[in-house]
Amino acid sequence: MSQKVRVRFAPSPTGPLHIGGVRTALFNYLFAKQHQGEFILRIEDTDQNRYVESAEQYITDALNWCGIPYSEGPGKNETYGPYRQSERKHLYKNYADQLIAEGKAYYAFDTAEQLDAHRKDHESKGKTFIYNWHNREKGRLVNSLVLSNAETQSKIEAGEDYVIRFKAPENQTLHLKDVIRGDISIDTNILDDKVLFKSDGMPTYHLANIVDDHLMHITHVIRGEEWLPSLALHKLLYDAFGWEPPKFAHLPLILKPTGKGKLSKRDGDKLGFPVFPLEWTDPKTGETSNGYKEEGYFPEAVVNFLAFLGWNPGTEQEIFSLEELIDSFDLTKVNKGGARFDPDKTKWFNHHYMQQQLDLDLAQSFKKLKPELQDIDLNYIALVVGLIKERATFVNDFWDLSHYFFVAPESYDEKASKKALKEETPELMQGVIDIITATKEFTVENLQVKLKAWINENNISFGKVMMPLRVALVGALQGPDVFEIMFLIGKHETVRRIDRLVKGIGDLS
Repeated sequence: MSQKVRVRFAPSPTGPLHIGGVRTALFNYLFAKQHQGEFILRIEDTDQNRYVESAEQYITDALNWCGIPYSEGPGKNETYGPYRQSERKHLYKNYADQLIAEGKAYYAFDTAEQLDAHRKDHESKGKTFIYNWHNREKGRLVNSLVLSNAETQSKIEAGEDYVIRFKAPENQTLHLKDVIRGDISIDTNILDDKVLFKSDGMPTYHLANIVDDHLMHITHVIRGEEWLPSLALHKLLYDAFGWEPPKFAHLPLILKPTGKGKLSKRDGDKLGFPVFPLEWTDPKTGETSNGYKEEGYFPEAVVNFLAFLGWNPGTEQEIFSLEELIDSFDLTKVNKGGARFDPDKTKWFNHHYMQQQLDLDLAQSFKKLKPELQDIDLNYIALVVGLIKERATFVNDFWDLSHYFFVAPESYDEKASKKALKEETPELMQGVIDIITATKEFTVENLQVKLKAWINENNISFGKVMMPLRVALVGALQGPDVFEIMFLIGKHETVRRIDRLVKGIGDLS
């Protein structure tokens, strides 16, 4: 590519960033980085009625947490700024006026009530009302195509509300190209004359989007499938201005876990998984929604599973670092069909990344979670984490898997007790205590060798010793290697727990 790649992520700050938006940002980021280009953030806040003040900061925080920060945008390398559309509104009127002057757009004064009446009239006849070539000059609609210049100017000067509509061409076939979907043909007769500008001084998405992409020298527009119906209009606008359009790529929808319909917040609430990268509190209702960060996901895991929602490298490899994704990403390998969201697969990714973390780092996160750990040495916690993290998906899982390393069991699992505790258990456990007490070098290897030798020499069933020993130490038949547990909790605590079990065994058996 001779021209420097410039892509943009252009969300509307109307609420929290959905993971579908994060996926769009990620694909833009990967494409830009692969081609040594720029990843631009543009805030499309033309819809002032739905604007949420905290949403822009949320978007920036989410991108930063995921490790895909923008290289150009609000407050950063503002070469083609400003990057908020509300701060660029002085630009758009000139372009709308240019289209009117060239006969490619027109003023329309139809009120909402008049347009609603037209819709209902068409519906009563089994038709669909479309404002375009077949009715815009018939006299029933109020626009500058049927009004004289003087009448049009008079309405504008009188302060009547108006919109500027694009004049879609008649009887043409548009040939469009999409990097993912290939060649697309559109009959222009089915297109409506979209509103580009309103009398309140604000452009619609369509005009602002095209003007900004052109002025910011965007080379590739990578966006969600929901914008595919707008592709024809956007191409026509580029042609109308005489500008070279960027290359377009429309990403597939992220579907519900059932595969039917677009993934929504409601699906996450119902099935118990987040759909936002970070926690979000609705400023209007006060309702808080958890994010992937707060649920305990690693940003690397989120990026990895999002990359596979619609893209496939064509190999068996599933685990990709961000650098590997940048090297491997290919827009032509993005699927056309929707990508089904799989909550279990997201956990699988997180489990993998859990194993890659340093035990000390995980221990720090674990310590912050549990008040019970505040006075315990971090290195000890790290040793515990190293033993149990293989069975964990989240740091939140650590306490259930390891509490017995920090607090002696106060009760014993009923099923485990019935299975492990027999008539000869007190005598066998006393034998274990004698061996432990006599072991001077209290190491995992020493304990293992001496205890196994004693079991073999006395021809004892291995389970008759090891099961009640585990129950004594853990309170249940679970956990890592028994000898590792004994070593970590220490000789004194090991003997104390076994002794406690023996003394209480009459009530358990």
